[in-house]
Amino acid sequence: MVQRRQLLSYIAAAAVLVAATGGALRGGFGSEAAAATNGTLAATAGCGKAPTLTSGTRTISSSGQNRTYILQIPGGYDRNRPYRLVFGFHWLNGSANNVASAGYYGLAPLSNNSTIFVAPQGINAGWANTNGRDLTLFDDISRQVENDLCVDTTQRFALGWSYGGAMSYAVACARPTVIRAVTVLSGANLSGCNGGTQPVAYFGIHGIYDSVLNISQGRALRDTFVRNNGCTAQSPREPSRGSLTHITTTYSGCRAGYPVQWAAFDGDHTPSPVDGSSSPNDSRTWTSAEIWRFFTQFQSTTPPTTAPPTTAPPTTAPPTTAPPTTAPPTTAPPTTAPPTTAPRRRPRRRRPRRPPPRRPPPRPRRRRRPVSRAAAPPPTGRSTAGRAASRARSPSPTTPPPRSAVGPYA
Repeated sequence: MVQRRQLLSYIAAAAVLVAATGGALRGGFGSEAAAATNGTLAATAGCGKAPTLTSGTRTISSSGQNRTYILQIPGGYDRNRPYRLVFGFHWLNGSANNVASAGYYGLAPLSNNSTIFVAPQGINAGWANTNGRDLTLFDDISRQVENDLCVDTTQRFALGWSYGGAMSYAVACARPTVIRAVTVLSGANLSGCNGGTQPVAYFGIHGIYDSVLNISQGRALRDTFVRNNGCTAQSPREPSRGSLTHITTTYSGCRAGYPVQWAAFDGDHTPSPVDGSSSPNDSRTWTSAEIWRFFTQFQSTTPPTTAPPTTAPPTTAPPTTAPPTTAPPTTAPPTTAPPTTAPRRRPRRRRPRRPPPRRPPPRPRRRRRPVSRAAAPPPTGRSTAGRAASRARSPSPTTPPPRSAVGPYA
């Protein structure tokens, strides 16, 4: 009860400060990113560098004061991989140590070494944000971390409970081009809302009978981003008292990439409600899983880096002395075509057919002189007259001799 009375007195004082200040300052880290839009930012200067920061409590000078924060670097940190960055703001009379020891509202155990976590320490254990000093602290810590570590600038998030939720809301209002999404647990407008007209993905969680910061204050924060994100106005369902449950509503009609969620639970002012129980419990609460699911729905648009030399172009491009990885060298043909200097495949040689051997021309056939069967050489020693007489006695060559003839001389 004493803590609750202290919180109520701080709330009254914070309201006076917000009215007098008129909101937080806009300068610093947020103004440097104002020209960029979510989803189009590049990897940070710390990408590709050997880090000098280590996990633990760090001290930083901000707005002329020494401020502290706790840094948790993922195990197996890879300097060429852009990491998600999450700020966890503590509650009134809480501390950065409380946030870190509770696993940054239960997100660290779910992160699987994919996230850099930061827990800043508030002045007087709160976030009055006088003259925008706590927004300046957010800017200064972000700059220091991102100059030394590789951060995905499309994946910056903030969350907190009670006064920490109020500070997360202030960051969403004043740094819409820096922060991707926020989760406000049982929050109210205690740290100011400078700007508060640009879209930021928003998740509000609140107990229906919160006795410290009434649920109506949480609904008012939610409705700011229902308008900014272009969502369709509605009255989300909320659980009845005694149901010991929660109801999460996702608004419809919101701009692409800027959702709004609202979770009302049957409970009081607590960051760790448990369905089916009236006793809060950090290890059994449903809030951690729902917050992590809300944050991780946003896909990174920053490609990994390759640690180029310091004289090289940006980390997403190869050194100028080497050809682009997607194009072949100018002296060689494309990888999908054969080299120009390589011979084409030799066609299969066919053996020429041998001509058939040349045969010598046929020898002319010698004509044989026909010899008459009937004629006979004249006997030697006979005279020409005798031969003539003999021919006279011989039958004609064309007429066969009589069968009784024995020979030409019979």
